[in-house]
Amino acid sequence: METRRNTIQRQLVFNAVKELDTHATAEQVYEHVFRKHPTISKATVYRNLNQMAESGELINIGSFHGSTHYDYNCSVHYHFICENCKKVYDVECSIANLFKHVTIMDGFEIRSHNLMFSGLCRDCTGS
Repeated sequence: METRRNTIQRQLVFNAVKELDTHATAEQVYEHVFRKHPTISKATVYRNLNQMAESGELINIGSFHGSTHYDYNCSVHYHFICENCKKVYDVECSIANLFKHVTIMDGFEIRSHNLMFSGLCRDCTGS
């Protein structure tokens, strides 16, 4: 893991992901930063998001609904995506038994994982 300088742009991007608190897309992060700092380029925002995801400062939770989404919460957790309203929710739970099962299968070594649930959220089901 390579250490990168903490530039002003990098801090602006990180703060935007945290302030948006919505599992933001790169485009949403860019628009948020651009409102306050109109000289920042889209390339700078996208590059910083990718670098922070590679270094573990942010999590790239995957591409869905046509965009890559980022999360500042780097603790072990999972996500639920509503198929109707497109919101992304954190799911806190332990799946230790699943990890044990996977690691004993043919000598697999887990280096990363991504578990995502999809369906309808409470608001969309009317519950």
